[in-house]
Amino acid sequence: MTHAPLGGETPRSLPLRYRFDVLSGAELDDVHARTTELLHRIGVEVGSLEVLERLAEHGAEVDSEERRVRFAPEMVESAVARAPRRIALAARAPGWDLEIDGERGFLGLDGCGAEFIDPESGARRPSTKADVATITRLADALPQIAFVWQPVAARDVSPEVQPLHELHAQLAVTGKHIQMMTATSKETAEGVVEIARLAAGGEAALRERPIVSNFQCSTSPLVYDGGAVEAALIFGEAGVPCGFVVMPIACATGPATWGGTLVQSNAEALAGIVILETLVPGAPTFYGSCATVMDLRSGAAACGGPEDLLLQMASAQLARRYELPSSIGTFATGAKTPDWQAGLENGLSGLASALAGTDMLCGAGLLYGARVCSLEQVMLDAEIFELLCYLLGERADTKEDVLDVLEAAGPGGEFLSQRHTLDTMRRLWLPRLFDRSEWSEWESAGSPGPREAARARVSEIFDGHRAEYMDEEVDAEIRAVIERYEEEGGGGLDG
Repeated sequence: MTHAPLGGETPRSLPLRYRFDVLSGAELDDVHARTTELLHRIGVEVGSLEVLERLAEHGAEVDSEERRVRFAPEMVESAVARAPRRIALAARAPGWDLEIDGERGFLGLDGCGAEFIDPESGARRPSTKADVATITRLADALPQIAFVWQPVAARDVSPEVQPLHELHAQLAVTGKHIQMMTATSKETAEGVVEIARLAAGGEAALRERPIVSNFQCSTSPLVYDGGAVEAALIFGEAGVPCGFVVMPIACATGPATWGGTLVQSNAEALAGIVILETLVPGAPTFYGSCATVMDLRSGAAACGGPEDLLLQMASAQLARRYELPSSIGTFATGAKTPDWQAGLENGLSGLASALAGTDMLCGAGLLYGARVCSLEQVMLDAEIFELLCYLLGERADTKEDVLDVLEAAGPGGEFLSQRHTLDTMRRLWLPRLFDRSEWSEWESAGSPGPREAARARVSEIFDGHRAEYMDEEVDAEIRAVIERYEEEGGGGLDG
């Protein structure tokens, strides 16, 4: 049983009409040249001996003792060329499929926060499986959110089967595409594929219309855990899109300069793609980056600074160079509350990703450097995205002949009474959460800000949105899969 979101709106998308390249052509070529030299001279560490052996059979230079693999430049080029230029992210709700083709950008939830701002008490606390469902249900009702990550961790279940519980929670409350970021071992990947097949209607149905996708992360600098690459191969062989998202922190797990971090992150992303495309040729994949810098005062990830914007734009530009779909960390504010800092950082970040031609903007809802999720922040990030869609959208009215309207008004006239105004005024952008009321009206209402408006809107949505996407039979089958993995100790999961 399924219900469409409020108003039955299809997911909103951002027209990628503009391109602002932060790197010149020569700089772009230089980053690529240094990347291929790095992959050939230094290589990357891969934790799976089985994968290393398979790569050696395909011509990669492997040192099993060091668990190091090196790729010749021509191997990198040929592997990247095998990756599909477009990927389809299917949805269970009609009309909600996403075509990732470089023409439009889509916003997803951010993930995977360890804490949640309780909507009742306003207190920060460890997140739960129920919280995963709550946040996802809100996203299901928001047309600005086109697909969902796991916004927080289900910390109240066994870590060995946590990804399976999170997928189960999301399948029940959204018809949108689900991108798994927490299935990072061979066993959890197998469990996710098994559950996704149940929800999709079988192995062939999932391959034809993948309702889930996945990405694996490198461990900077230049390491892929064995579980990550083995999981990527499981997803690739099942026809489930699997990307590679890198998260270096300049000064800590990456070079101090943003240019040096860019070369490293590019090498890590390409290494994952080369491994996948060498062993599962033609597997749908994507290029991702959530690179940031270290805060010089605390040593933590800064999140939200100008270096992030440069890394966002350069990473998206590199993905376009390789003709690969991109997933770029966006809206990753370092603020601890939905305030001026969060609005500024996420507004600039959203614009940077949009101008860079990002396919998947990830994502909405997190605070404190992606550690804490807030329902109010989900709403406010959706508002920013809506504004960007309007700002960068097509402008049909620039082609209109308005001379008759201007002639009717005449010098010193007015347009409020013109029929043209009545017919076209609703094209203007109207905020849902930003205040434009009279000062006295605003003061009488208690001087509310966007955060209060977001909180009220969340309550409205939960009062009116009762999405149900799982029938009892499929739900029982999925629960049985999870129980089997739990009884087997996670099917041998390594956590």
